[in-house]
Amino acid sequence: MSFPQDRPRRLRTSPAMRRLVAETRLHPADFILPLFVKETVDEPTPIASMPGVLQHTLGSVRKAAAEAVAEGLGGVMLFAVPAHKDARGSAGTDPHGILQRALSEVREEVGDRIVIMSDLCLDEFTDHGHCGVLRADGSVDNDATLERYGEMAVRQAEAGAHMLGPSGMMDGQVGYVRGVLDESGLQDTAILAYSAKYASAFFGPFRDAVESSLQGDRRTYQQDPANALESLREVRLDVAEGADMVMVKPAMSYLDVVRQVTDAVDVPVAAYQVSGEYAMVEAAAANGWLDRERTILETLTSVRRAGATSVLTYWAVEAARML
Repeated sequence: MSFPQDRPRRLRTSPAMRRLVAETRLHPADFILPLFVKETVDEPTPIASMPGVLQHTLGSVRKAAAEAVAEGLGGVMLFAVPAHKDARGSAGTDPHGILQRALSEVREEVGDRIVIMSDLCLDEFTDHGHCGVLRADGSVDNDATLERYGEMAVRQAEAGAHMLGPSGMMDGQVGYVRGVLDESGLQDTAILAYSAKYASAFFGPFRDAVESSLQGDRRTYQQDPANALESLREVRLDVAEGADMVMVKPAMSYLDVVRQVTDAVDVPVAAYQVSGEYAMVEAAAANGWLDRERTILETLTSVRRAGATSVLTYWAVEAARML
């Protein structure tokens, strides 16, 4: 009787064998932990739609950042929930605003032992919930928004951010922010560009986390989920404008885009495993429909296998402990 000589199964016979030949490996330094800081709370507050995720105080965000360092994570990304919002998102450029204060606290706590990142967008600070300044007709004014981003960039960098994440999907945002930073003597502040950010249904729980007051939607500036080539155009523009890293958001429903972006550019590529992806797994696991730990690691592995060098994930600390 003839048997096949090529038996790939021989390389799957034991955990040690599978570990030896694994093509994709996870490491805590691959993970970036998003953190939310709320101005009006006296103690960490659970987010109902994101089990296990908190809105932090200034004190607890310091502890969370220190924990991220202890677990060997690559970075933390800070988002803020201000006490007051207005049409221009004034809290976003207030030197004493909640995001700037949080960045200062975290930088004081962990120094340069982890990459401190900050979300550079107006949506957390505007009463209308859009990522930019609005015209009288309700549309987003791209160029007026860039001026606000430039102001925010300087404030965040001065407060202690090592890397800024322009996430509003305004045309020219990376080049404008890079120019303002350089002119302000902040040349060493890096930019992680949200280059391929889709108008996704998976952002829902995040809007609970930042208490978004969005009216309408963001489809005129975030990308259409039907398009992939458009992402490559956006990414190449951002790299040409000075992006040090680029991002695809969301991650799991856009692994094809992650792969194409990775193949198209020569800068590191991050992918954001967003709130809806997190909440979906948590809900299924809570109902006993999934093995929670296996699913967490499998999803993270899939994002890395698609080509992402870094993954923003709410499971960052827990996943690091699993490895």
